[in-house]
Amino acid sequence: MWHTHESKMHSYKKRRRLKEIHFQPQICACEILGTNSDAQNTCAGIEKIMHKKDRIRARGERMRSKKIYRRVLILLLIFNIIGMVLFIYFKIIKKVPDEIKILVGKEESFDFNMPIKANIVTEDIGVISVNDLKVPDNQISIDMKKPFTLGSTKTGKYNINLKLFGLFNFKNISLDVIENIELIPCGIPIGIYVETDGILVLGSGRITGEDGLNYEPINNKLKSGDYILEINGVKVKDKEDVIEEIQNSNGDDIKLLVRRNKEKITVRVTPVKATDGKYKIGAWIRDDTQGIGTLTFTSTKGDFGALGHGITDIDTGLLMDISEGSVYDADIMSIIRGKEGEPGELIGMIRQSKKYKIGRIDQNTLQGIFGTIDNNYNWLLKQEPLDIGLKQEVQKGPAKILCTIQDKVEEFDIQIESIDISNSNHSKGIVIRITDERLLDMTGGIVQGMSGSP
Repeated sequence: MWHTHESKMHSYKKRRRLKEIHFQPQICACEILGTNSDAQNTCAGIEKIMHKKDRIRARGERMRSKKIYRRVLILLLIFNIIGMVLFIYFKIIKKVPDEIKILVGKEESFDFNMPIKANIVTEDIGVISVNDLKVPDNQISIDMKKPFTLGSTKTGKYNINLKLFGLFNFKNISLDVIENIELIPCGIPIGIYVETDGILVLGSGRITGEDGLNYEPINNKLKSGDYILEINGVKVKDKEDVIEEIQNSNGDDIKLLVRRNKEKITVRVTPVKATDGKYKIGAWIRDDTQGIGTLTFTSTKGDFGALGHGITDIDTGLLMDISEGSVYDADIMSIIRGKEGEPGELIGMIRQSKKYKIGRIDQNTLQGIFGTIDNNYNWLLKQEPLDIGLKQEVQKGPAKILCTIQDKVEEFDIQIESIDISNSNHSKGIVIRITDERLLDMTGGIVQGMSGSP
């Protein structure tokens, strides 16, 4: 009985130890089962199963790693393709202008070196020539990867459709064929005076009322860059008109007709009686501006262009809407030399009288101011004119500018360093560097007031 009991106990312990092997596979089975033949076979089988599971697990991990690797490669490829397309897109945008001008009867050369096919659509057969060859077709194809020339025997506007790689519609540009224009380069200093078309709102401020509280009547009603045209149906021409209409309200709501981004809107504002007893709406306003610039050119037809950039408000930085303006003769009194961080300035005196009025300003644009020369200054139209140069004809290298520094117009040496024939910046088509030592000694470079020097 004892032996039987002992044998059963031994079998029970053996089974228990086998269960431990199942739950603890990291322990060597041979150490638990002993060294007899059955134990060794069991041990070998268990280890074989364990190795097989390890191989399956390792294979699964390798497959997962390969999947992740492939996905990463695919994502990188997609990003590279997107990056390449965007690079080509922005390069073309920068290099290809929205508009090309050519002179009637003259061949103009172009070399864009871009993977683009251009189709010029025209109903005038034989009017457009490519590479000096007449193309009798209503749709002319050009490979912009190679240099080419364009010409036309007739003025007018034509549409050019661009296809990237010859497949994808990319953009349309305008081909403008114009008559030759002769201009007279000037470079003389001028005084500029303009009146705004409406009363320009610069910003808002707080008002301390008679009750000691602070008010902002135009907050969330008027914005910087708005133009006040009327108050209670009365047209306002200057700041004094605005002040008068506000006082006439006696604190009642006033109705403002405002131009905002070319759109007219109506705004209601309640004036506040301030500590000085006057009614106010808390608006900083401007109705005119003036400054010194340079006359760029006149034409034989009596027109002029000046400044080289638009007249913007000094506080808002916005191009000003003008109702009228004039340019006057001006004298340069002194020069503040430019230095790093400070642009410098020409200090002048504007001869603001009818006798010294050079002309009337008709347009204020991003490219400059344009207008008509008065009869008093017809002598500006009698100098030797030059043919205009189109932007595709400008080349890097040495050049000259005309400007007045010491009571007379002089030529100074410059270097054209880069050219942008696109329309990305309407007032900055080239980058120049002053190389004339005499001009550098006097001004330190280009200073305020020289804007518009031809």
